[in-house]
Amino acid sequence: MDPTLGWVSRVGQKALSGALAEVLMSLVIPDVLEESCTTRQALERLASKWRVLLIYALLAGPQRHAELRRRVAGITQKVLTQTLREMEQDGLVERRVLKPDPPQHVEYALTPLGKTLQEPLAAICAWATTARA
Repeated sequence: MDPTLGWVSRVGQKALSGALAEVLMSLVIPDVLEESCTTRQALERLASKWRVLLIYALLAGPQRHAELRRRVAGITQKVLTQTLREMEQDGLVERRVLKPDPPQHVEYALTPLGKTLQEPLAAICAWATTARA
């Protein structure tokens, strides 16, 4: 066996493994600086403090509009309604009509997709607690 070919083969393997690692990293770490990045779009949707606070409130279970307004200090009725509508459109919240006749009774609950945010938000809370200490 030619020793030069062995060296070329090892260099080729290293280059291939480096290229493979780069491809795998690009799959794992998205380029959130690009506008078209789906991770960036998700972060922009969740970046609203009201969305995060409403998700926290709804983790306790379904609640009516008035309950949410009482629990989330500082949110106006208009912003609460608008945010819940947007979250419903995004598939994070489900709106259930309990009593269709006036006065209508409606409650809001997290969808299965919305519930998947519990673990990442818990991690952020844990980080905030340790970073503050």
